[in-house]
Amino acid sequence: MKDRLKVLVIGGGGREHALVWKLAQSPRVEKVICAPGNAGIGMIAETVPVSVEDLPGLLRLAKDRQIDLTLVGPEVPLVAGVVDAFREAGLRIFGPTARAAVIEGSKRFAKDLMEKYNIPTARYQAFDQAEPACEYIRQLGGPCVVKADGLAAGKGVTVAPDLGTAIEAVRQIMEERVFGEAGNSLVVEEMLEGEEVSILAFSDGETVVPMISAQDHKRVFDRDEGPNTGGMGAYSPAPVYTPEVHRQVVEQVLKPVIAAMKQEGREYIGVIYAGLMITAQGPKVLEFNARFGDPETQVVLPQLKTDLVDIVEAVIDRRLAGQPVEWLPGAAVCVVMAAGGYPGPYQKGTPITGLESSLPDTVVFHAGTENRDGKIVTAGGRVLGVTARGGDIREAIDLAYQAVEKIKFEGCHYRKDIGYRALQRQQ
Repeated sequence: MKDRLKVLVIGGGGREHALVWKLAQSPRVEKVICAPGNAGIGMIAETVPVSVEDLPGLLRLAKDRQIDLTLVGPEVPLVAGVVDAFREAGLRIFGPTARAAVIEGSKRFAKDLMEKYNIPTARYQAFDQAEPACEYIRQLGGPCVVKADGLAAGKGVTVAPDLGTAIEAVRQIMEERVFGEAGNSLVVEEMLEGEEVSILAFSDGETVVPMISAQDHKRVFDRDEGPNTGGMGAYSPAPVYTPEVHRQVVEQVLKPVIAAMKQEGREYIGVIYAGLMITAQGPKVLEFNARFGDPETQVVLPQLKTDLVDIVEAVIDRRLAGQPVEWLPGAAVCVVMAAGGYPGPYQKGTPITGLESSLPDTVVFHAGTENRDGKIVTAGGRVLGVTARGGDIREAIDLAYQAVEKIKFEGCHYRKDIGYRALQRQQ
């Protein structure tokens, strides 16, 4: 086992900043390089302007810099086969192959897999044409969920409270092609009632080790109003995720899905993300993702006590069963500061102030930022993720919002109620 590793992180968002931040703390890491990175990542690692979609460029970078270990943040390069390309070149890389990443790349594949292997999920049907999908929606008669089959940057899902909204979603996906080829087919499923929770887990193809639970806040406005986003904040752990729910998730979801993928000839190595609804009938899977969640990573990694490099190498070497994974006590909260207008059109290039004013037990993860002539400016919809750790959720929330108030940029928008469900459960 080599020490003093050169590590490459692929991606440039808040999740990747959290990964770089965690890796940089490891005594086993000599240098972290991030492609393409962002302004915040550039403060603690070297950033190289190679796109996550440029697989030959990423492979060249890893060879030229003699990278010992690569971690992949976003789903796009995973689905495109970056892990396959690196492995074929004899490079160590953490993540699922393209054949395994299809569990996120195709919602239809994921639903069919769950049905085949009796993994609890919502009833559904998949469609290649708009009219049969609309007819099925009319038969359902009530609320439903419409999902573009392919990758849509977290925005391809419409939670439709009524018939009109659902049919309009089908029209936009299949006729207006708002998500391009991701909308070649779609899934319509029943709407589940309950509370959502995200469970990320390490898998080496045999053993699966869950991380600490988290809850994302997908809607753009307080009280879960407005359109879905990539995530406006998160907290961890989630009180809804009780020891009994944990047992059910491990036995009914995580172990079965890793076994199912192996059975299908799609051995799953990396991080598997289960988006769950905790219903009156128990946990049911909303979706699987093939990588670390964003913004969940920003609250999960700050609570990880074990060296991330040790875990990642145990996964790659198929010895996860013997690798301890320990967590710190307390809680963490992340508040996303977004550009005005997000998730719709938004302005870029707005200067950000107050980033230098730090509080104890807080870290500001950059998501959509760039360094322009020595000034940090906005460069994305989700701009920053302000994360705080505390003894409990209340303390972490208070600390996170104190840190948020010190940071300013024109048009800034953030939710004021991150963690509210956890507080309700504590009353």
